[in-house]
Amino acid sequence: MIAFIGSVFSPYYHRSGRRDPQAHVAFNVALYGPDGHAWAMTERGRRSLSRDRSTLQIGKSSLRFDGSGFTISFNEVFLPWPGQRLLPKRMRGEMHLAPAFSADQSYHLDAAGRHIWQPVAPAGRVSLSCDDLANGGWVGQGYHDMNFGSRPLEADFAGWDWARGETADGRAILLYDSVLSSGVNSRFGLTYSTSGEALEFDPPRRQVLKRGFWGVDGGIACDEAALPVLHASYEDTPFYRRSLVETTLAGDRVVMMHETLDCRRLAMPLVRLMLPFRMPRKG
Repeated sequence: MIAFIGSVFSPYYHRSGRRDPQAHVAFNVALYGPDGHAWAMTERGRRSLSRDRSTLQIGKSSLRFDGSGFTISFNEVFLPWPGQRLLPKRMRGEMHLAPAFSADQSYHLDAAGRHIWQPVAPAGRVSLSCDDLANGGWVGQGYHDMNFGSRPLEADFAGWDWARGETADGRAILLYDSVLSSGVNSRFGLTYSTSGEALEFDPPRRQVLKRGFWGVDGGIACDEAALPVLHASYEDTPFYRRSLVETTLAGDRVVMMHETLDCRRLAMPLVRLMLPFRMPRKG
């Protein structure tokens, strides 16, 4: 789930000249399971935005922090999905994230500091309740981060790979592997102990994953003597992929949520024309 103020992928925000981020807000909900997938990302205007120090509300969905944990309530119209739904469907649910610890360190993704990333809760437990899901929901690993910046992603990046997972002994591992528009490769890894102690490390060599249906490739750091395994593909679009990948880092076999973003594809006029089908706007 992603809450956007000034949605980086929005064709409407792009056409407006990106002058007013609060006029382009969205609450993205993506659910994946054995009974199928569900996707909602309706962009709205500034009248749909309300926020203070503890709550962010966009339309009928919200994210709240009570001092110890996060509660996300969603009430969105989910788009049709091939083989599952022929028509849009409204779905409601709630997610609770109990962080194992919090982190206050942020990281520059470019040398100029125009793009910032902060893993707020690198590890935790999450519970999701939704009547439209099998068994009414699930419980599993949780994670929360945030990104913010002063320029469009495609202005400074060619693309990146990101991944997050947990080792068998409970350590959280995060990987960032970005390529700037100049061609400079910036990559680093973070590992967090169960008590929240952070350690930055140099990831092993990036190994390429199988290309997606739309031709977007991707890769993940993996020990030289091992090979990554693509377990599941959740999103496969002309510029973005989200997958479940198993890799090996310093001898630890880790299953990671993995994302690939191709900013050059995102900037293509044809791709921008396709985006409203996945992210309609309600003025």
